[in-house]
Amino acid sequence: MAIKELGKAFEPAEAEKRLYDYWLTNNFFHAKDKSEAPAFSIVIPPPNVTGMLHMGHALNNTLQDVIIRFKRMQGYNTLWMPGMDHAGIATQNVVEQQLRKEGLTRHDLGREKFIARVWEWKEKYGGVIINQLKRLGCSCDWERERFTMDEGLSQAVREVFVRLYNENMIYQGDYIVNWCPRCHTAISDLEVEFKQDQSFLWNIRYPYADGSGEIVVATTRPETMLGDTAVAVHPDDLRYKDKIGKFVILPLVNKEIPVIADDYVTMDFGSGAVKITPGSDPNDFAMAERHQLKIISVIDGQGLINEHGGKYKGQDRYEARANVIADLEKGGYLV
Repeated sequence: MAIKELGKAFEPAEAEKRLYDYWLTNNFFHAKDKSEAPAFSIVIPPPNVTGMLHMGHALNNTLQDVIIRFKRMQGYNTLWMPGMDHAGIATQNVVEQQLRKEGLTRHDLGREKFIARVWEWKEKYGGVIINQLKRLGCSCDWERERFTMDEGLSQAVREVFVRLYNENMIYQGDYIVNWCPRCHTAISDLEVEFKQDQSFLWNIRYPYADGSGEIVVATTRPETMLGDTAVAVHPDDLRYKDKIGKFVILPLVNKEIPVIADDYVTMDFGSGAVKITPGSDPNDFAMAERHQLKIISVIDGQGLINEHGGKYKGQDRYEARANVIADLEKGGYLV
């Protein structure tokens, strides 16, 4: 390395680039395919290709860099494998935004052409994060950079899923997921940002099937009552001790559903009775499994009321909410 006269002030950007280029030129980060030295490797937790590095990445990658450099100094044949994650729905949204500017949707392209567009986007914009990692000084073996949609990785994932299925380690079943009616896909809890919102609480009368009175339940989503399969109370709630096991008439749907007892119910909230809609709430879903209740989903993948919603079929969930409230009020079911 040529000796350079020190300037009056330290210029970190210049010094970092000069040193990093020197390291790359001399292949200091490259792991040997065959070596007598003991091996030590780290696979980088791949950042999303759509994002930018944040302080968490800086901390995490610095710690990995310290470890990999220490092992390298100890004589290990070290490999720090870099890569990026396709980010799933985040990448899909970015590419779809581009398509909208062209007056297209992913359905217009079809699966293969849409995936090809994702790859085009990745090749054009995916280098931002890699450059940021290099600016951090990460001593990755950049010749081994991977992407989670690489065919080899995708094949490995498919292979593992098949093996796990054949070994009865995984199964496919119904469960409550975060579903986007625009994207038509499930979204991980990690991708969802929850926010508190001011809403209304409707109190609805559910008459007992034997004509002995009524039980009042409260809900913020009246349209989901179309899929109710039970009303639940706490087993220690004296107000409902003699009601457990009875049946109530589900308003608007005119079918009988049971009154059940479950510890999940909070006695001192509202009337102490809650409607159970297993197809629309994860807690209700769990309760339905405990009590072997039927699970009915009344909202389809488009966000519309489906065939289980009777006359409300085809209505947007918000339109159905307004109509259900109007019909409940007309029938004298609202408290």
